[in-house]
Amino acid sequence: MNSPSSQLPVITPEKPLPDVITPGKQPPQTTPPENATFTIRLVVKRRKRKVVVYRGQEILATYPIAVGKPGWETPLGNFRVFNMEKDPIFKSFKTGKMIPPGPENPLGNRWIGIWTDGKTQLGFHGTNQEYLIGKAVSHGCIRMRNRDVMALYELVTIGTHVTVEP
Repeated sequence: MNSPSSQLPVITPEKPLPDVITPGKQPPQTTPPENATFTIRLVVKRRKRKVVVYRGQEILATYPIAVGKPGWETPLGNFRVFNMEKDPIFKSFKTGKMIPPGPENPLGNRWIGIWTDGKTQLGFHGTNQEYLIGKAVSHGCIRMRNRDVMALYELVTIGTHVTVEP
């Protein structure tokens, strides 16, 4: 019999692949189709360390974030949500260790994926180090306080448009 945690997908968002995120080089963008009409959209403002949630032109919410550190900058461009997970399992790219959902999991309690090359994923996620919110510390992902990523998770759906600005 499988336990609930053995049925959860494994998220490995921060693998060190130099051809994916390197200074001055951006990964391929994923954009919604031209006829897409998603009412909610996200705008990440890297320098201001915040994500703004819009419905049309109306601002619904603004959340503080942490972004990619030098050499691992969160990529600029247009993306869309392609994957969402509650209580993700993290696989360390350094040690290969699997970290189940809980207080030691660096992904916190939610994962909202916005980019992948089939091996690596980037996205919004919670954190077990909320004191780092507002800093450039990740390997390209967008870290949020757990309560904030839980609220964001309820606002977005697969296909939600995400723009990452400088």
